[in-house]
Amino acid sequence: MGLRFLNQKLKSRGLKITRQRKDIFNLLSNNKEKHMSAEEIQNEISKKNSNLGIATIYRTLQHFVDSGIAIKHDFDDGKSRYEINEDESLHNHHHLICQKCGKIIEVNLDLMDELENQIEKSYEFEINNHTVKVYGICKNCRKK
Repeated sequence: MGLRFLNQKLKSRGLKITRQRKDIFNLLSNNKEKHMSAEEIQNEISKKNSNLGIATIYRTLQHFVDSGIAIKHDFDDGKSRYEINEDESLHNHHHLICQKCGKIIEVNLDLMDELENQIEKSYEFEINNHTVKVYGICKNCRKK
């Protein structure tokens, strides 16, 4: 997944690739495990002498979410966090969130299929998506 993906998604919404969009996309792509906030993105990009304003970053991230390029997460820490949407099925993976250090660990197992089937059958409710956030203490913090 690279700039061709970015270009295709942006074009479908009548948008062009700009240097700023490319920089943000590359940063998110190269830091998949971090789930970065807009402020963290600005801090990282500013290290490369880019004067990218926070408003531009927020606008770009919203375009990415609207275009299916990125997923926006709320991990209950007061910040929206973003990651590249590698699986365009829109079925979210799950996250483990350390309550001491704030580390976010992705869980790529989808153990919710059976529960979803039961809910759909019992409540006649069509499920389109779900999110699971599990809070606890990571192994590094437990060792301290």
